[in-house]
Amino acid sequence: MQGAVLHAPGDVRLDTRPDPQIVEPTDAIIKLAASCVCGSDLWPYRGIETVNGPAPMGHEYVGIVEEIGSDVHTLTPGQFVVGSFFASDNTCEICQAGYQSRCIHAELIGAIGTQAEYARIPLADGTLVATPEVPDDKYVPSLLAASDVLGTGWFAAVAAEAGPGKTVAVVGDGAVGLLGVLAARELGAERIIAFSRHEDRQNLARHFGATDIVTERGDAGVAHIKDMTNGYGAHSVIEAVGTQESMMQAIRSTRAGGHVGYVGVSHDVTLPGDELFFSGVHLHGGRAPVRRFLPDLIDRILTGAIDPGHVFDLDLPLADVAEGYKAMDERRAIKALLRP
Repeated sequence: MQGAVLHAPGDVRLDTRPDPQIVEPTDAIIKLAASCVCGSDLWPYRGIETVNGPAPMGHEYVGIVEEIGSDVHTLTPGQFVVGSFFASDNTCEICQAGYQSRCIHAELIGAIGTQAEYARIPLADGTLVATPEVPDDKYVPSLLAASDVLGTGWFAAVAAEAGPGKTVAVVGDGAVGLLGVLAARELGAERIIAFSRHEDRQNLARHFGATDIVTERGDAGVAHIKDMTNGYGAHSVIEAVGTQESMMQAIRSTRAGGHVGYVGVSHDVTLPGDELFFSGVHLHGGRAPVRRFLPDLIDRILTGAIDPGHVFDLDLPLADVAEGYKAMDERRAIKALLRP
């Protein structure tokens, strides 16, 4: 099969890779209907994360079940499925508590690579959620978003306790931050403030439910939020970047007693203990348990309640995967969808 492989920073190629095979009886093989480039894929692409030799790429995916292992009981070949970027058994105590991304048997789908024609999905019963029927192609982008960026943005909003009567601020105008805006809207937030300096992303934030846009960042952005909230700060803040500046901007934009939901993959973030101690701010986040939210998100998508697929502003054949990375790296695209 053909699949994307990162050979070195800035060097993504479509290579011939071995066809996936059933390895464990709990595996399933799926034929990808679509995959995409994630903002987190740009960290190794830019050389910020070490690239140790050729690495398969991709962890977001939807597709058709082609083959199942002997110990898979909830899926049948021919079903359309959506999965999370972590495989999980969905039965251990951690999964049952709603933290499937921390399953004691969790496997990282990124190590398998779903920017490809086919993929082996471990722990298929616990990881994959089938749609009631094979959906119309118009739903594929939105269902693909549910596999990571929507589920991650949703977890961020839940962790930040976004809800009725709340003012929610969103730090980060990438796909996760933008879909955090959508999640906050769906959870009933009264006011949603998006930090963004880019007109195309500002427009999409408004489409997803932002009521206000703040263009300043860092301390200036914090001051603007405080001015907008009578000096208090936001009740709920979503952090969707993962840098020192973004994390401190999120914490400092939150009122005492408020909540930060952080889902940006942390890169050298150090929290000052004294400031955190005196802030009175709750912090909760990490790698999102997307599997917890998939049934609800799939239902909202297929009933037309939400339209997260608008976050894809570049639609490419898998053969052009290198252009997808380049366009996102150069901020010419918010998120690139890939079709095998």
